[in-house]
Amino acid sequence: MSSIVTGEAVVLELRPASFAARGLGVLIDIAAQIAIFFAGFYVVGEAVSGSLDSSASRALILAGAVLVLVIMPITVETLTRGKSLGKLVMGLRIVRDDGGAIRFRHALLRALLAILEIYMLFGSVAIIVSMLNDRSKRLGDMLAGTYSMRERLPPTPVLQFSTPAHLQQWASLADIGRLPDPLARRISQFLHQEAKMTPASRAQLAETLANEAAGHVSPAPPAGTAPQEFLSALMSERRDRDFTRLTTQRQRSERLGERLHRLPFHSR
Repeated sequence: MSSIVTGEAVVLELRPASFAARGLGVLIDIAAQIAIFFAGFYVVGEAVSGSLDSSASRALILAGAVLVLVIMPITVETLTRGKSLGKLVMGLRIVRDDGGAIRFRHALLRALLAILEIYMLFGSVAIIVSMLNDRSKRLGDMLAGTYSMRERLPPTPVLQFSTPAHLQQWASLADIGRLPDPLARRISQFLHQEAKMTPASRAQLAETLANEAAGHVSPAPPAGTAPQEFLSALMSERRDRDFTRLTTQRQRSERLGERLHRLPFHSR
C-alpha cells in the first residue's frame, strides 16, 4: 500500500499494481499492437499491391511500426489518463508519483523507453527493474515519475458494530467522549480483523485494548463483561452519537440557510 499526503494534509491510500498484473497487462497490449500492425499492413498491402518498390515498402513498414508502437500508445494513454487495453482488462491505471493523472509528456517518455526495454531487449530490462522496485516500476516509469496503480479492488465487507442487549443501558449512560481517536481507530481495526486472528491472539489483543479504553470511559462496564463485547458496545455507541451529532449540525445549518434566504434583500 502506498500513502500519499495531499496539499490539504489528507492521506490517500493507493495500491500499486503487482508485477504479475503489470506483466499480463503488457502482454495484452503487445498482442493488440501486433494484431493492429498486421491487420493494417494487410489492408495497406492489398490497396497498393504491386505499386511500391522495396524501399517504399520498408519505409511503409517503419512508419507503421512507429505508429503502432509509439504514437498509438502515447495517444491512448494521454486521452484516457493512463489507460490502455491491457490496463483496462487488468483494472490498472498509470498515475504520477503524487497520485495525479498523467499527461502527454509522461506518456511520451514511457512509450519511448518501452521501445528499448520491452521491444528491443525483449522485456528483460523491464522485468529485472520491476522485480527490484517496490512499485513494480520499469525504466520508463522511473524517468517519467509514474507507476501503475490498481484501480479495481475487491469490495471491503461492511462490518456493523452492535451493542449487546445486556450492555445497552450502560452504553446509553456512559461517558465515552474522552476516548482518543487513535485508540478508537485501533479498536475499529481490531473488530474488522478479529475473525482472521487466532483465538489466543484475539483474546489477548481484545483484553489489551479493553484495559486501555477503560481508562477513558466512565462508568466502567458491568462486572464480568467480555472485552470483545465491551469494545463492540463502545464503538457502536460512539458511532451512533457521532451520527446524531452530525445530523443535528446539518439540520441546524439547513435551518440557518433557509432563514438567510428568507431575509429581505433590497437593491439600491
